Amino acid sequence: MSKWRLFGVRGWGSTLAEGALAWTQTPFTFVPVDGFDAPGPARDRLFAVNPLARIPTLVGPDGSVLTESAAIVLHLAELNAGAGLAPMPGDPVRPAFLNRLIWFVSALYPTFTYRDYPERWAPDAAAQLVERIDSFRQSLWQQFEAELGEGPWVLGETPSALDLYVAAMSQWRPRRVWLAANCPKLHALAGRADRLPRIAAVLERNFG
Repeated sequence: MSKWRLFGVRGWGSTLAEGALAWTQTPFTFVPVDGFDAPGPARDRLFAVNPLARIPTLVGPDGSVLTESAAIVLHLAELNAGAGLAPMPGDPVRPAFLNRLIWFVSALYPTFTYRDYPERWAPDAAAQLVERIDSFRQSLWQQFEAELGEGPWVLGETPSALDLYVAAMSQWRPRRVWLAANCPKLHALAGRADRLPRIAAVLERNFG
């Protein structure tokens, strides 16, 4: 096995891992698992490598498996230290990078898990759950907007994987139109990230 294999669905969370692979110019094969969230061949294929049956799931050339986007980003950054995907240990912006990266995956990303399948978590109050999660997610983006500096990128003058996260996750609810009206700095940043040469093709393929 000479390449990494990325199990994913276009426009879903696997976009984050796909962008990190493209950023570091890591050769990989995309394994589509459309429909994995229901019983069937795609779910079985994903179960074989990830017992949680979630995406992204990245299988390395040696058969090792990474199942969380933050782990994928950090591992690829360490393997490709000169690519600029993440600031390396010792860089003064490394703590800020780690803090925001984990914020994406621990605070913002889970809201999609619960919002997209409200009947699983609150079968008797699905509509109420959706309403509350939508409001909470908007408040998270507004918090991010308030903390954003004046530079063109999340970390200031240098782009990183954080800008990939903004570009991809801003395509999901409440989407770019809401950001434009309520978080103009983040909306502008997302537009710049769309054009980053290393990830522009990935973003176009997933959301274009």
